[in-house]
Amino acid sequence: MKNILRQIIAEEIKSFPLREGVQTRWGEPLIGFADACDRRFLELKTIVSPSHALPQDILPGARTVIAYFIPFENKIARSNFEGQYSSREWAVAYIETNQLIAGINERIYQACSELGYQSSIIPATHNFDQERLISDWSHRHVAYLAGLGKFGLNNMLITAKGCCGRIGSVVTNIMIEPDPVTDNEYCLYKAKGTCKKCIERCAGKALQIDHFDRKKCYGILLENDKRFPDLGLADVCGKCVVNLPCTFTNPVK
Repeated sequence: MKNILRQIIAEEIKSFPLREGVQTRWGEPLIGFADACDRRFLELKTIVSPSHALPQDILPGARTVIAYFIPFENKIARSNFEGQYSSREWAVAYIETNQLIAGINERIYQACSELGYQSSIIPATHNFDQERLISDWSHRHVAYLAGLGKFGLNNMLITAKGCCGRIGSVVTNIMIEPDPVTDNEYCLYKAKGTCKKCIERCAGKALQIDHFDRKKCYGILLENDKRFPDLGLADVCGKCVVNLPCTFTNPVK
């Protein structure tokens, strides 16, 4: 079943750019699987928010959570190196990757249904509370529990292919062998006390070693959104994931 799901995700990522008007290109995904009954999901109610959903809240009878990281093509990251504000290419990539994730999750839903199973269709931005500035389903934390990487100082999940991309996830009642959660650090600061370049690059000065100001960060996202009114909601930034040692790889390996 793992191979079937990996093939579905990879095929959708390859075919999506062939659609008319799609500008973004992506690399090969990383895909992981978590046990939906893993008690570490309960810990997300402390780590993320008391209202963070459990897999069984998303899908009664959930057995497995599928998580996948879709890396952006290098030139999209490079387009966002300079200046305080996001590049147009970065904003377009955000919009189009949301659409890609929706397509992937729909394909997985169809495949599970054909086999007599159930799955969820979770949007890329699920249950985001604009008051608390927290989502009740953190794709990043779910991806960590699926073994895809470890959190960096920038609060992003650093994977074997870096942190420059987007994460999607699906909950299903198919029993699939989970992947191990890594104990290794992927962040140079957390592993060796060096780097801290993501703090230097934070456009809103919201990111500090021991503090993250969500309101400052969100303010920058909304400023960027105003710059691209023709794209729809593009509350993006991305400065803290580009032009870093961890942008395209795990620098600690």
